[in-house]
Amino acid sequence: MTIRKTFAALLVIAAGASAWAASGAAGMPSSSTRYATDAYPGFDREETIIATEKKEPRWFGWINGPKMDNAPEQLQWADECLAEGSVRAACKAYDALVREWPSTPEAPVAQRKLADMYWDVYRDYETAFEEYKYLLDFYSAQCDYDVMAERLYEAAKMMRLEGKTLFFFRFANTVDVRRAFEAVVLRAPGAKFAPEAMLAVAELREDAGEWDKAVAVYENLRNIHAGTPEARIAIVREARVRMTLLREHGYNRQRCQDTIDYIKLALQTPGVDMSERKELEASLKEATLQVEAEAFRSAKFYDSRTRTRRSAINAYEDFLKKYPASAYADEALARLNELKSESEDGR
Repeated sequence: MTIRKTFAALLVIAAGASAWAASGAAGMPSSSTRYATDAYPGFDREETIIATEKKEPRWFGWINGPKMDNAPEQLQWADECLAEGSVRAACKAYDALVREWPSTPEAPVAQRKLADMYWDVYRDYETAFEEYKYLLDFYSAQCDYDVMAERLYEAAKMMRLEGKTLFFFRFANTVDVRRAFEAVVLRAPGAKFAPEAMLAVAELREDAGEWDKAVAVYENLRNIHAGTPEARIAIVREARVRMTLLREHGYNRQRCQDTIDYIKLALQTPGVDMSERKELEASLKEATLQVEAEAFRSAKFYDSRTRTRRSAINAYEDFLKKYPASAYADEALARLNELKSESEDGR
């Protein structure tokens, strides 16, 4: 399936879901609406990521509107402005054409030239991204979709590299940049660069400390693009994030067990190198120790004056049965033997 056809299918899904919710079909609540982003856990669900707002003629058209009476003449005039070096005037002219005559053959030509101006001349990658996205969303059949989708991805990468400028200082706007990569994936899910874009989304979730969402993206990347270099990278990074969650949120048996199961699976994955294997093994040991430590604390809970000797014996026996190789096994066995000896002496 081509990138264009795949994206068209996603838009159909989104449009259909919105129409369903709006009509209240069969009495279904709006919360049941499914958007295309449902296929991408860890992505933002905002509708603006799927659909771009359509350009409309500007207010005070005698100032900001087209200078000519029709689209062909407006395009020619805009090209002449550019040829004369009037870059700003050319940008305004191209944009005015798209707004005033969006259904003409000249509109996608003007939109492409406008996007290229921000990319090549202004090096304003954020605005270039929005203009290329507009071209893909409204003129997908009138442009080289694959080429423009890749340009969209390149713009997202430049946004991440440069950040934004505010009073001559650069800073990383991780939310806008992450959403840019998400928009790329949604518009080109089958592209060769889609796994790399998803990896960027997961990394930016990490940068923001959104560990659960980072795990969701890494997991989805591994499932959708299994066998890619990015999927292999995601294996170890997901393990690191899972361990971060384990350390930051205190003991949670289910989370510990899920992490242990995941790391065991990761260790069986082909392509994991020696250093990564050592890291995974160390993480597995740490996670396992957390489970054993909590189980041992639970066993000791029954070994108190408020509990019977029999309940303590049962607790230690249960612990040793479940964790015979635990670091706490010797201590548990010693205490178990002591309790049994006391029990025999007290008969």
